[in-house]
Amino acid sequence: SLIFKIIPKRKKDVAGEIVLITGAGSGLGRQLAMHFASHGAILVLWDINQEGNMETCRLAKEKGNVKVFAYKCDCSNRKEVYRVADQVREEVGDVTILINNAGVVTGKPFLDIPDHMVERSFLVNAISHFWTCKAFLPAMIKADHGHLVCISSIAGLVGINGLSDYSSSKFAAFGFAESLFLELTMLRKSKVKSTIVCPYFIQTGMFEGCATKYPLLLPLLEQEYVARKVFNAILEEQVYLLIPKFAYFALILKQFIRKLLETVWKKDVLNSWREVELPTGSKASYRPTVRNLLQSTPRSSEESGKPAVPRVQWAEKRGGA
Repeated sequence: SLIFKIIPKRKKDVAGEIVLITGAGSGLGRQLAMHFASHGAILVLWDINQEGNMETCRLAKEKGNVKVFAYKCDCSNRKEVYRVADQVREEVGDVTILINNAGVVTGKPFLDIPDHMVERSFLVNAISHFWTCKAFLPAMIKADHGHLVCISSIAGLVGINGLSDYSSSKFAAFGFAESLFLELTMLRKSKVKSTIVCPYFIQTGMFEGCATKYPLLLPLLEQEYVARKVFNAILEEQVYLLIPKFAYFALILKQFIRKLLETVWKKDVLNSWREVELPTGSKASYRPTVRNLLQSTPRSSEESGKPAVPRVQWAEKRGGA
């Protein structure tokens, strides 16, 4: 990191690149459009909010002699994604930088979330990425040139209280983007690049009224700050970007705690000895295997006439696993 502060990383030129941004009608999508417009890219703006999208289009054109194409598109609708994608190819050309940015959030406790909002969260935040990548990735692979950008979230790495649908959908988006990155680089040996972005909560309409418990470590992020970081990560072809930097430490800490708990749990289970009543009526000490312990179910007290006991397959002490 210190080396790159002294000797900056090489940044690619995006002038003339066809950049498609979903969710471009406001927030981070609009800010990213401004950055790409300033660097001479050809913009393709998608949003379900046509009024907001046209405003982004107007602002981008103010940056100079920039080609901007705005389309109304509901990214949760597979057929509409494919239809508008065909229109983009005919009117603009093959997309070379795809930024999956569109997102929705419910912000309610799990049992209060309507079923249709759970479905919509996954359709917009994750499944739409499948449709956009299917629509535009083939041309990138054929040209051996392109860039896929996934705007996930810190909530896609660590579960967040009160955001069960949002967090799980962002986990899905992250998993898809990472899997596709590995497939492109390891199996296809493709030069198509990937950038996966996981910011903390951004001060946009999606998280209006949201507060952070630790503002010094995890502050609410300004839109322009995040957009600048994402834009630089794309130019430097950075694969992973977590914002703020403390998120890297938090992720490492989570993995350490998880491994520690797994070790303690396994040790406790493997060292636990139980005295159970055998069918013959005799008593002996047995040690449960982890596999069988996880598969145990309560034995009905009505069947045996005795208090319920776990139905576990036990391994004898002298020969147990």
